[in-house]
Amino acid sequence: MTSKLLTILTFFALNFTFSQTVVINEIDADNSGYDTMEFVELKSFDAGGVALPNYSLNGYVLVFFNETNTASYMALDLDGYSTDINGIIHIGNSGVSPAPAFTFTDSSIQNGPDAVAIYLGNDTDFPLNTVATTSNLINAVAYATNATQPTNLMSVLSIPASQFTNETTTHPRSSQRKNDGTWESKIPTPGANNDGSGIILNYITVTTSQTEYTEGEGFNIVFTTSQPVTGSTLSLNFTLNNGNFNMTDFSGGLTVSIPVGQTTTQTGIILTNDGLDEGDEEMKFVFQPIPTGYVANNDNFIIRVNDINFATDPWGTPLNPTYDKCAPQIPVGYYDSLEGLSGATLKQALQDIIANPSVVRLHSYADMWEILSSSDRNPENNNKVWAIYREEPMAKLDQQNSSSIVGKWNREHIFAQSRGGFATAMGDTADGISVWNSTSAASTVDGVSDAHHIRVANGQENSSRNNKNFGNVGTSTVYAGPTGTQGSWKGDVARACFYMAVRFNGLNVLNGDPSEDNLGNPSGNIGDLAAFLSWNSSDPADDFEMNRNNYIYTWQINRNPFIDHPLLANYIFGPNYGQTWSNSLSTQSITKLDVLVYPNPTSDYIIVSGIHSTSKVEIYTVTGQKIKEVVFDNEVRIPLDVQAGMYLVKVSDGTSATTRKIFVR
Repeated sequence: MTSKLLTILTFFALNFTFSQTVVINEIDADNSGYDTMEFVELKSFDAGGVALPNYSLNGYVLVFFNETNTASYMALDLDGYSTDINGIIHIGNSGVSPAPAFTFTDSSIQNGPDAVAIYLGNDTDFPLNTVATTSNLINAVAYATNATQPTNLMSVLSIPASQFTNETTTHPRSSQRKNDGTWESKIPTPGANNDGSGIILNYITVTTSQTEYTEGEGFNIVFTTSQPVTGSTLSLNFTLNNGNFNMTDFSGGLTVSIPVGQTTTQTGIILTNDGLDEGDEEMKFVFQPIPTGYVANNDNFIIRVNDINFATDPWGTPLNPTYDKCAPQIPVGYYDSLEGLSGATLKQALQDIIANPSVVRLHSYADMWEILSSSDRNPENNNKVWAIYREEPMAKLDQQNSSSIVGKWNREHIFAQSRGGFATAMGDTADGISVWNSTSAASTVDGVSDAHHIRVANGQENSSRNNKNFGNVGTSTVYAGPTGTQGSWKGDVARACFYMAVRFNGLNVLNGDPSEDNLGNPSGNIGDLAAFLSWNSSDPADDFEMNRNNYIYTWQINRNPFIDHPLLANYIFGPNYGQTWSNSLSTQSITKLDVLVYPNPTSDYIIVSGIHSTSKVEIYTVTGQKIKEVVFDNEVRIPLDVQAGMYLVKVSDGTSATTRKIFVR
């Protein structure tokens, strides 16, 4: 038991009887499609069963449990909060009105059948997937949005049938505790006694026209009371400071007044444009103590402030890729040892480079947050990151820092952790680029923090992918991306998996939909190889991916060779296995040439122009077979007599080269 809990129990023993209690008074888990108005309401009682006003909730924690595994999925520490004059406090989504004292993100409460419980303790006593227990339990309620009872949780938590509540499938409805302790389903009454009794409070609602603004913009904060002000002028004070956002970042008054008989007022705020890129920030509206008789309808809410001075990169996003603007920063001679090798010998030589235990560095899993913030930055706005699969930018500020994944981005392992048997490396403390451990091909667990296969992903999409294999057709076990995907992630995924299958012993890319070990052990297998080989060609490595490769090298001192030389995949995993590798087959782009290759798509010819000296054009199939070579000056028209498909056109002038992809119809 923590020292905090011991202190709380001692305080209770000296000042109260244990018959004083806090119970769950109302729950609205919402129904599917309506998960934006969820809340849980608590009520405090004294020893005689009378509502206890202004009761401190220090030492209490609210825990939500999943029926399937009888384990916790969310815990909310209630330290610093107290019930109101009616003995009520409600905790819920920001859209609930009146405003919850404690807000959590939308869709946080599962629709059930599940359970919610109040304990003496801290949220740290209930980390994710803590098994339900009756130790230090104060009150628990089982609930659902249908008639199905969570029988497992009711047994573990000793919840009687009378404490199971059915919200019903009609919206809006909540489950509400009646004065006799039984439950009923009716229109929600957050922040108020369920029977309509108690003191009627004058609620103050704070509104802005938007939830985010950009530096240099101005906006009004409007204050509205639910009833006209009586007695004397209502004066309200508030703050906007939050972390690095402070008084230097805005101008405007932080005090407002509403005269007697009136219900509204407003104040103007102007956001400062300081000309510096400090990253996006968040201001936090917080009421200072409010006069007796008034209650905040909403409080402690965030307004996003986007920095207008964001940086950009000269290359495109994965959805609008460029191929010649980010030069590969390959150390001189890095791949020389591969020349002339083939088959298993080629693969081993490649592993000797990218898994060299005397060179390659292993960083902590927590360091991945910092790495991804730079490696996966959105080229169009560096204060955002690019989320794979959904193919969209997300604010760096929306990094997942709690159990909720809604609207957050997190660290997606392309080669799923459960398949590789990865474990947390060096604990989970961010130590920075200067702290690392050695690693080797034999240490497969180190794959947990190898950034070459870890990408920014929308938390909900990451959950949907889970540990599925990849493929062109989505099934319950094969992931083909979200609906509407344009596939800009597919080649990236293929090259990440190729890398992992070389980097670590025991990891393999296989055809089909390889299953996990029947005993639940990591299989080390991921598929589908055929899809990966196709994706490697149809979605070639672009500048975004090359920048990732360059940046990750500065941390790990190794590169993903399948980004530098995509055709290597065919020589190690594909149709060219057993053939001799030569660096001349690389599709690596060197950006000294300003070459035009058109028309594209084409049917029977291409024109190559933009050259100012004698140059050479080589045309390859996607499997690396050269089918045509032409030497020319300035511009050339090249007839094509080939089958429909994608081809690679390499143009070189003796000192530099560039490769373009063309499509023949």
